[in-house]
Amino acid sequence: MRDLRFDNRFVRELPGDPEDGRHVRQVHGACYSRVEPTPVRAPKLLAWSREVADLLGLDETDLRDRRFAEVFGGNALLPGMEPYAACYGGHQFGNWAGQLGDGRAITLGETINPQGQRWELQLKGAGPTPYSRRADGRAVLRSSIREFICSEAMHHLGVPTTRALSLMATGEQVIRDMFYDGNARPEPGAIVCRVAPSFIRFGNFEIFASRGEEPLLQQLIDFTIDRDFPELAEAEPDPAQRRVKWFEEVCRRTAVLIAHWMRVGFVHGVMNTDNMSILGLTVDYGPYGWIDNFDPDWTPNTTDAGGRRYRFGHQARIAQWNLWQLANAVYPVIQQVEPLERALAAYTEVFEAEDRRMMQQKLGLETWRAGGEDEEGSDAALVAKLHTLMQAGEVDMTLFFRRLADLDPARPTISHFDAAFYDEARRRDVSSGFEAWLKDYAARIRQDGVPDPVRRERMNAVNPLYVPRNYLAQQAIDRAEQGDPTGVSELLEVLRKPYVEQGGREAYAARRPDWARHKAGCSMLSCSS
Repeated sequence: MRDLRFDNRFVRELPGDPEDGRHVRQVHGACYSRVEPTPVRAPKLLAWSREVADLLGLDETDLRDRRFAEVFGGNALLPGMEPYAACYGGHQFGNWAGQLGDGRAITLGETINPQGQRWELQLKGAGPTPYSRRADGRAVLRSSIREFICSEAMHHLGVPTTRALSLMATGEQVIRDMFYDGNARPEPGAIVCRVAPSFIRFGNFEIFASRGEEPLLQQLIDFTIDRDFPELAEAEPDPAQRRVKWFEEVCRRTAVLIAHWMRVGFVHGVMNTDNMSILGLTVDYGPYGWIDNFDPDWTPNTTDAGGRRYRFGHQARIAQWNLWQLANAVYPVIQQVEPLERALAAYTEVFEAEDRRMMQQKLGLETWRAGGEDEEGSDAALVAKLHTLMQAGEVDMTLFFRRLADLDPARPTISHFDAAFYDEARRRDVSSGFEAWLKDYAARIRQDGVPDPVRRERMNAVNPLYVPRNYLAQQAIDRAEQGDPTGVSELLEVLRKPYVEQGGREAYAARRPDWARHKAGCSMLSCSS
C-alpha cells in the first residue's frame, strides 16, 4: 500500500473553495472543497474486490494490513492523498435542484497504477462535507453492501461501471428513516471505497452554467477533455471542434451504457443529472433494481412510485433528456446549436442500433430482418410480441432468455419455460400466444441455419444466469447485520462468472421467491442510506 502513487490533477489544475471547514455553505467559483474524512470508532474490513485491488497494484497482504482499514475507513491518509468533495448541481426528478455536491463522498486522491492508468479513490459514507445540506455524510451497511456488490457485478456482466475496492464497517450506528414514515432507527454504518477513472458528472457542468460562471465552465470542459478523453485532445487541435467532438462522445457512451442496462435488466432508479457519469459509466448505486418479472413500467425507487419517471422502459428517454440538460449547460462555451442537436440525435441512433444489436444477440439471430414493430415478418415485430407476452404472463426476464438458448427448434414448447413464470393463472392466459410465438421463433432460427451448439454458446455469452437480484442482496445484508459478512463475499464470488453455470449454486439462479415480492429491500427501495 505504501507504493500507491498519487497525481491529483483535479485539485492541482482546477480552482478550489477558499473557505475551510465542513460547515454547509454555497460554494462559488470553485470545483471542490478540501475536506478530510471524519474518523470512525472501529473501522473493519468486511469485503473487498481482488480484481480492483489488482488494478491498483495491491495484494491481499496490503488489504489485511491494519493500516488499510485505517485509511479506507477514513481514519488516516497516505502520503500524496489530497482529499476533497466536489461541487456540482443537478436536475432531480426533472427539476433543477441547485447546488448538490459530494454530500457524503470524499475523494482521497487520484492514484496512478503500475500500468500508468489513473484511478480516483473515493470514500462513500466518510462524513459531512460542505455539500451535506441537512445530512450527516454517513452511509448504512445495507446500502453500502448493495453498492459494493452491484458495482463489481456490473463489471463482470460487461456493463460500463464505477468499481468498488472495499467495504468497511465503521463500528458506529447511523440513524435512518428507511421508509420516510417517521420511524427512524439506528443501523450499522459502513464505508465503500469507490474507484473510477473520474467521478465527474453532468451536474459538475450544470452548476457553473446555472451561475453564469462561464470561464470556470470552459476550464472544467477543457480539463475533462485533456485528462479523461486524451484521444480527443490528441486528435483534434482546434479547441472549439474538440469540445463538440467531446459532447458527441459523451452522447455515444451514454447510449451504449443504457443499451447494456436494457440487455441485462438493470434499473438505475434515480437517473438525476447529478447521477450521470461524463464517462458513460453506471454511477451512484442507490435504489436500483433488477427486473425479475418483465415489466417496462417497473421502478425500484419508492420516491418514484407515483410518476415512475425512472421506470425500466423509460431509461433511454431519460438519458437523452439528461443529455439535453448537459447540452444546455455547455452551450455558453460551445456556442453552436446545430452540432449539439446533431449529437443528441446521434444518441438516439446509437442507442437504437446498440439495443437492436444486443437483442439480436440475446435471441441468437445471425441476421436482423428489417422493418418496424408493426410490420409482419420483421424481427422488431417478433421482439415486440415477445415483450408483450412476457409482461402479460409475468415471466422472469433473466431466466427466460437463459432458457431460450436451450430451446429445441424442432419441438418448441412453453413447458420449457415453466421455471420462469411467477403466476400460474397468468401463464395459462398467455399459453396459446406463447406457443405461437415460440413456433415463429423456432422457424426464424432455423432460417438462419446456425448450428444449435453455436447458437447456444453465443446466447449464453450475453444472457446472464446470475444477476444481483434485490432479494439476494438483502439476504447478504441480513446476515451481515447479524454479524456474518461472509454472505457478501459468497454472493460476489458467484457474480464473478455471471454467464457460466456453476454447480451447487442453483439457488443464486432461481426466480424471486414469493416471500420477497413485497418484502422491504427485496422489491422497491427508498433513497435512504
